[in-house]
Amino acid sequence: MRLNRVLRPLRRRGRGGERLTPGADRLALAGLGGVAGVRSDGRFDRVDATLLTVVAGLLMFGAVMVYSASIALADSPRYNVTPAHFLLRHASSMLIAAGAAACAFAVPMKGWQQAARWTFLGGVLLLVVVLVPGIGKGALGARRWIGLGPLNLQPSELMKLACVLYAADFTVRKQDTMHDFRRGFLPMAGVMAVVGVLLLLQPDLGAFGVIVAISMGILFLGGVNGRLFASITVALAVAFMTVIWTSPWRRDRIFAYLDPWSADNVLGRGYQLSHSLIAFGRGEWFGVGLGASVEKLHYLPEAHTDFIVAVIGEELGLAGVLAVVLAFYWLTRRAFEIGRQAVALDRTFGGLVAQGVGLWIGVQAFINIGVASGLLPTKGLTLPLMSYGGSALLSTVVALALLLRVDFENRALMRGGMAS
Repeated sequence: MRLNRVLRPLRRRGRGGERLTPGADRLALAGLGGVAGVRSDGRFDRVDATLLTVVAGLLMFGAVMVYSASIALADSPRYNVTPAHFLLRHASSMLIAAGAAACAFAVPMKGWQQAARWTFLGGVLLLVVVLVPGIGKGALGARRWIGLGPLNLQPSELMKLACVLYAADFTVRKQDTMHDFRRGFLPMAGVMAVVGVLLLLQPDLGAFGVIVAISMGILFLGGVNGRLFASITVALAVAFMTVIWTSPWRRDRIFAYLDPWSADNVLGRGYQLSHSLIAFGRGEWFGVGLGASVEKLHYLPEAHTDFIVAVIGEELGLAGVLAVVLAFYWLTRRAFEIGRQAVALDRTFGGLVAQGVGLWIGVQAFINIGVASGLLPTKGLTLPLMSYGGSALLSTVVALALLLRVDFENRALMRGGMAS
């Protein structure tokens, strides 16, 4: 009775006296009405134009920086390509990703929830296939790609999207047993262990770290016991440290990160980090100018992929790097707002998917920028939406399409209609 008394006036009038649609009452009660796209005249935008603008801006800026960072690779005997080779391939990946995103957006979240377990199984199968000799392709000591004619598919990137969907679906299905270790967490831990073993066989510790962060974050947001969550986090940290310490080459990376300028590291394990820091130092406040980077001229390895933010720092300075950081901060924050809206509208799966996408984008961007700036040990992870890499771009853009779909369904419910 008391709840009805509270909701009744909210259904009639909002905080500022405006009329609310039947679907907006729970958001008003939760204090979320102001972030759901409600205008003062009662109309709703169907799609978040600001979110689309930020994503498109990062994609376009990323294409410019991929071209700038890769143009000198035409002189390298390792590639033997034209100056525009990587830009054209990146543009093709953007078109494919845009088409896949349009298809993903057209599917209701109910359909994605039904397909979550099958998507996850498909991802696991691809992780197995990439390890098969003759099918999986290797580079720099790692076997992470499946050749598809002119394209290379990286299953670990697609697994991140599958993990978001599966973890959200698992949390919804196990909502009543989330406080129970055996029934609420152990099944998820088991499937994550399988994924971890397959990724470490490639090896790809960075992708595994992002997947674990996504899974644990969604479980925490879904209501797992706080004490249990803390215990599991400590156990995972110990497990990661053990993996690093028992691998001599990973251990050497840690020591090189601690002192990249030593004589033993500056031309060895610390070479990439030292040249990244040189690039940041040359850029100072406003950079040396777009296209004028020196470090991309065969000094900084993987300048167009893992270390593209170092080229941004050199050519556009601290101002350019801060603009990128702020864009990713806004994108992550907006994903969590959309997720909170969905949960307030009793659409838990969509809310967890939106927040999982936010975790993914935020964690991976933090790691990439942290590695390039010397804040974290060197690890091969791309900068979402900006680095060169078709599979990473495809999975990230599709994930953001799902985020837009969750927001679209939120707005449809708040108009008083049906979400799907």
